[in-house]
Amino acid sequence: MVSSEWGAMSKLVNQIYTRPDAEPFREPVDWKTLALFDYPQIIKKPMDLAQIKRKIENKKYGSINDSADDVRLVWNNCMQYNADGSDFYILAQNFSKSFEKNLAKLLKEHGSGKTDVKGENNTEPTLAEKKAFAKSLYKISKEELGTLITTLDEKSPAALTKNNAEDEVEISIDQIIPVVFHELVSYVSSCTSESGSSRKKKNASTKSGTSKKARPN
Repeated sequence: MVSSEWGAMSKLVNQIYTRPDAEPFREPVDWKTLALFDYPQIIKKPMDLAQIKRKIENKKYGSINDSADDVRLVWNNCMQYNADGSDFYILAQNFSKSFEKNLAKLLKEHGSGKTDVKGENNTEPTLAEKKAFAKSLYKISKEELGTLITTLDEKSPAALTKNNAEDEVEISIDQIIPVVFHELVSYVSSCTSESGSSRKKKNASTKSGTSKKARPN
């Protein structure tokens, strides 16, 4: 990537870093001082914004997407360690949503067009595409739905809301980052093309136009 794109990425990370509510994410989690003794067992790859800033400044990343993955890791780690619905979980979820929107804008403004550095589609899906995707989820099996949810949990966790009490997962299609959305559309398409009309519907119920509740069990 050219220097202007790295400059924009550096600026984006700095903007996040300087936000008052970003304080928990700036430096490595001091789990010893905080007596979070299970943290190293749960979080296998710690990440913080200060480390990302240094790696960008020292040109340690091979691509913009590599640096973006580390930023995502900061939010993902927080959501993995903290309980769903907790203050820290919600804070990380909101940062994730904001970051993905700004990253997509960055890629468009700096010559990346419809693809990122790996050639993946970063265009924002239309409302029609979202509705078509929501409808297509009824055509895949529970096992395939489980795979889809696992992918979301890894690549776009802000799009998932877990209700452990009811063993239920809600997919908010509006919150799926564009590149992951297009990846999942291709996945669902491959599933439905292989199975044809004989595929059994999964157990799911609609919450809104672009949200789903599904039980992948």
